[in-house]
Amino acid sequence: MNQRVLSGIQPTGKLHIGNYLGAVANWIKLQDQYETYFAVVDMHSLTADYKPAEKREQIMATVIELLASGIDPKKSTIFIQSQVPQHAELAWYFATLTPVSFLERMTQYKDKAARQKENINAGLFTYPVLQAADILLYKPFGVPVGEDQLQHLELANDIARKFNARFGSTFEQIKPLLTKTPRVMSLLEPSKKMSKSLGEGHVINMNDEAAVIEKKISKAVTDTGSTKQMSAGTKNLFTLLENFGEPEEFNFFKEAFASGNIKYSDLKKNLAKLIAHHFADYRRRRKELEKNPEQVMRILAEGKEKAQAVAARTLTEVKTKMGLVL
Repeated sequence: MNQRVLSGIQPTGKLHIGNYLGAVANWIKLQDQYETYFAVVDMHSLTADYKPAEKREQIMATVIELLASGIDPKKSTIFIQSQVPQHAELAWYFATLTPVSFLERMTQYKDKAARQKENINAGLFTYPVLQAADILLYKPFGVPVGEDQLQHLELANDIARKFNARFGSTFEQIKPLLTKTPRVMSLLEPSKKMSKSLGEGHVINMNDEAAVIEKKISKAVTDTGSTKQMSAGTKNLFTLLENFGEPEEFNFFKEAFASGNIKYSDLKKNLAKLIAHHFADYRRRRKELEKNPEQVMRILAEGKEKAQAVAARTLTEVKTKMGLVL
């Protein structure tokens, strides 16, 4: 049975605890169970506004943060999407098979277009096709996704079926590896998902020092007074406590809330210490890697070689079946 798994992450700046709980923590577990490929999808990040001078820094920072968090290059293949040209080439071949109507139904395109009205580019519209190429190049049996990404995986499977129907059996259907990932919300606007775009005070970065974490959490929105109905802000803090604390701590504060005796200052101080402790080793490893960029580049070179070997085999098969190999 094929035991390969693939996933990717955009290099758009510092990773925060929402990224960690939503994806990275799961990747760390998956690499002990499967043959894992993790891509820093820099080509996807070009569909949003960016400064070229900052892009390389963002890519390197993302790689370093993945390595520091526990993604092990001895267990996983880590690579940069744009360094494997087969991604872009296969995306074009898939684009010739993908009806425009398939792309028009993608809900994330509408969301992203609404957020960047001054830069609604063609790449923003067609990036799900590139995403399908990212996945199918490596013929994984599964892709770890949250529910908000299921539509994109369905499109990849639609494209795979179209290719198979026209050119012969080539791609298996990809299984979504749905895991229970907590939805981490902004500290200051808990109605919104935690995001760097909201501002520094809204997020807890994985590399934030203990004092910074304590200051940010101290300003987090909570309930006022005694209430039986938990607000979005309080619920968010309990979500973090459940993921970073021990069951006894979670139950203690849950009971205190239910009885109306909770002290939010105690909850916040406790939670800040837990998060800071959880990422202490990460912060240390991150600093070590930042001082040794040569090591990071060696890991990326090895990852590129491994990824290209798999991608080249798939692309040769695709081009042969499409009549492009003379």
